[in-house]
Amino acid sequence: MAEVEVVEMRLKRAKELSACGEDAAWMEAEEELRRLTIGDDANDGDGNRAGIAASHAGQSLGGGASLPATHANKKAKVSAARAAEIAKAREDAALTLADLYAAKGSTAKLTQLLEDLKPLFAAVPKAKTAKIVRAIIDAVARIPGTTELQLKLCREQAEWAREEKRTFLRQRIEARLASLLFQTKDYPGSLSLIGTLLREVKRLDDKLLLVDIHLLESRVHHALRNFPKSKAALTAARTAANAIYVPPTTQAEIDCQSGTLHAEEKDYKTAYSYFFEGFEQYNSVEEKKAGPALKYMLLCKIMSGRADEVTSIVNTKAGLKYADSGVEAMQAIASAYKNRSLKDFQSTLTKFQQELTQDIIVHSHLSALYDKMLEQNICRLIEPYSCVEISHIASLIELPVNEVEKKLSQMILDKVFSGTLDQGSGNLVVYEDPEIDEAYKSAIETFETLETVVDTLMTRSQKIVA
Repeated sequence: MAEVEVVEMRLKRAKELSACGEDAAWMEAEEELRRLTIGDDANDGDGNRAGIAASHAGQSLGGGASLPATHANKKAKVSAARAAEIAKAREDAALTLADLYAAKGSTAKLTQLLEDLKPLFAAVPKAKTAKIVRAIIDAVARIPGTTELQLKLCREQAEWAREEKRTFLRQRIEARLASLLFQTKDYPGSLSLIGTLLREVKRLDDKLLLVDIHLLESRVHHALRNFPKSKAALTAARTAANAIYVPPTTQAEIDCQSGTLHAEEKDYKTAYSYFFEGFEQYNSVEEKKAGPALKYMLLCKIMSGRADEVTSIVNTKAGLKYADSGVEAMQAIASAYKNRSLKDFQSTLTKFQQELTQDIIVHSHLSALYDKMLEQNICRLIEPYSCVEISHIASLIELPVNEVEKKLSQMILDKVFSGTLDQGSGNLVVYEDPEIDEAYKSAIETFETLETVVDTLMTRSQKIVA
């Protein structure tokens, strides 16, 4: 096994060099890893020697002239094991090289690496090929601003897998492509690809991939505000997940999507419980997505009017572990909500634009929360007055007069309070809530009772006549 040991030693040294962080060491590590992965050194040296040994063993077994059959079989097994170990080392070197390029942010070299590895893909099993290709695409994804390149790579690799008849790899790359189309807000393109994939995967009965596709379909329909179809896709994902073991991260994604849909139905208590389950699953595997799940938990607490519980949740051990800018933004929103300060609320939205306004799940709920806070503030301010200037209300809540006037007219039409806008003088005239005479209510109940009596008498008279 001398050849295998040499390859493993070279791979170990290359990993140590790549971990140094110095440019010279990185260049040496890159050169060594390329030789191990796609260079002549690895192919013609160790790999070919193992192949030649295996072929000689096969000839001896076939001819029977030089070695006994048992000795030939033993030698063939040793040669095959050596070749497998060398192939595994080359695979490990390819993955290490991809990580090295990702750390350096070299997208061009990662793209070229996929092309250079095509000869290796012909020699290694299809499952290992799928692992390497997906690992390289994941490495590209770790580099910021490479969405377009990821789309291009996914399309190219899906076409290559189709030509090579590698169905397993193609379906997973196309699922990744559909996810990228969703991220770029190409919802029709994503749904079209999802529909094609679902028909294929259902025939193959690949439950785990089916769960991922249905989950993605649910997210796309949610983004399109088509909640019935989103719930149907999520139900299909749950049904497929119940038939197999799913990884904790996948189960967490299912729970978080359930929480998202319950939040859209204003059932924030149930939504919180689902987000909490997802957060626990992510936390169990040290997943970074635990941060967004914690942010959505805090959102549910705020929307249900329990903003005072936000601080206690964040100060737990798990909360402090995943406290990021999103969690900080929700704490600021909770503080503004408790203080009934629209100014603080708007300044928080401006400060944490990436975490709040650009998050499609958070944005719609915060818009509703803002309207609720604005109504509460206006009702509190106009309560002592029967007639008040609109400009005075606007100055108290520090908002433009036009915006306040628009909101007042909406509140009057929604019968939040009784009043009218005098646009000539720029005043709001507030009326006392009209007293409802209980006699009218009693009269209506009496008429309804009489109607029931008349219907009963009519039925009885028909029976007598008959």
